[in-house]
Amino acid sequence: MENGISLYPGLDNTPDENLLLLTRAARAGISRIFTSLHIPETNVNALKKEIGVLLKAARHRHMEVISDVSPATLKLLGLPEFNPTAFRMLGITTLRLDYGFSAEEIASLSHRFPEMRFQLNASTITHRLLQDLQDAGTDFARIDALHNFYPRRGTGLSEQALVHANILLHHYGIRVGAFVPSQDGRRRSPLKDGLPTLEEHRDEAAEVSARHLVALGCDSVFLADSLPTDEEIAALGALKGDQITLRARLLTKDPVQRKLLSHTFTSRLDEARDAIRAQESRPLLKKMNAVIEQDNATMRPIGAITIDNKGYGRYMGELQIIRTPQEADPRTNVAAMIDESECNMLQYITPGRKFSFQFDAETDII
Repeated sequence: MENGISLYPGLDNTPDENLLLLTRAARAGISRIFTSLHIPETNVNALKKEIGVLLKAARHRHMEVISDVSPATLKLLGLPEFNPTAFRMLGITTLRLDYGFSAEEIASLSHRFPEMRFQLNASTITHRLLQDLQDAGTDFARIDALHNFYPRRGTGLSEQALVHANILLHHYGIRVGAFVPSQDGRRRSPLKDGLPTLEEHRDEAAEVSARHLVALGCDSVFLADSLPTDEEIAALGALKGDQITLRARLLTKDPVQRKLLSHTFTSRLDEARDAIRAQESRPLLKKMNAVIEQDNATMRPIGAITIDNKGYGRYMGELQIIRTPQEADPRTNVAAMIDESECNMLQYITPGRKFSFQFDAETDII
């Protein structure tokens, strides 16, 4: 995944803090930076002094810099008119085109400036605009989209609105990103109430919110606030975009089951009523040339991760996540449990979707 941080020169952080944040993000494998150059509360003089250093540091680390475009942005950067080449020379590689650009203008930009990328506002996208862009001959390979973030409490998007926009954009082959707020770091001025895309993420851990966005079809995730923690940056850098990751607790000491649980799985296309079935678990066990003995064959509540033992014959190695509570069966081991707070994520593991588990080494059975 090409995930990102946000930098706001001239606002909450010192120049050294912003430079260190950029460096920490790059070391964590984060490759994108979002910046807004027209926040009213910004100290413009400080921003002008700092922006060149930050853009140079981003270029040195081959990081993509995304900036929104407005008349205030042009004035701040000393540009007499909108010219993508001038932005590129400064080190800004992607321009977020919000208001004031027609479909024909965006289509023209996508062909005239192949060294640049252009970004749509995913939160205000419409089917009509996307159709107009297609009819105008837009090179969608040069286009992606990014949702808004919402500083005022109670104004963030609903899950339904985000998913609807993502489906529209993906239909046209456009990748889409969204923002999560920091919970333990420095929140951005002036409200300092977090900068989520989804309102339900405003007070939720950044790592959990990020995995939720991936489950909802987002292709990239940005930390929106001024100074996220090292832990939040590391979690974003480790985020897996091709699968739903579920936090879980191990209930087995058996090395065979533990090794099996470390893999990434695919939900079978022939969806079961009562459980999510892993497509690869039985072939994986066969390759391991191992046997699963009976172990913790207890009742199976919602969120139980089960593995069939040798008592189930050719089904040995069958891995399931339980969606409907089931009685204990001596042929089926309860190897782990999805955290209760994560069980809502099960609804996103649709047929053909990949999934994996994240275990906390400090609290799980060893």
